[in-house]
Amino acid sequence: MTTTTATTNLSRSANAALPAAHAVFEAINSKDLSCLTEAVTSDFVDHGSPFPLPPGPEGYRQILTYVTQVLSIRYELKDQIVTGDRIVFRAVAYGTSVAAVQGEEFAGRPYSMDTIHIYRTEGDRLAEHWGVRNELGVLQQIGALPMPVQPE
Repeated sequence: MTTTTATTNLSRSANAALPAAHAVFEAINSKDLSCLTEAVTSDFVDHGSPFPLPPGPEGYRQILTYVTQVLSIRYELKDQIVTGDRIVFRAVAYGTSVAAVQGEEFAGRPYSMDTIHIYRTEGDRLAEHWGVRNELGVLQQIGALPMPVQPE
């Protein structure tokens, strides 16, 4: 994993929360979400959730339970950038398509998905999350959408 860290006074805030950010990805990969109470603020907001969530650790636990139990996603962190009060990860998510999401016809097919995760930090905790996922690429990998035609 490549790491870039800005050395400003503001980045010390994000540096303090870097263990919490890593703990979230370790929790997803191990399917043990017990760290969330300590990793996120009581008013934490996940702006990338596909459905409404309550604030705080309980809301984040709901979406991450969906990610770990329904989607069985695991992450490989590729890059991290720490600057100001932000932590940014580039990661690859690995999973297997499920009927409830992609349809019965496409269930059981493995995929990888490029993702970007941005966290705003407060002290040593995570306060907000924005996630960007290449879901189009997943649909192409599992055969739900055609691959683009290469120009001649």
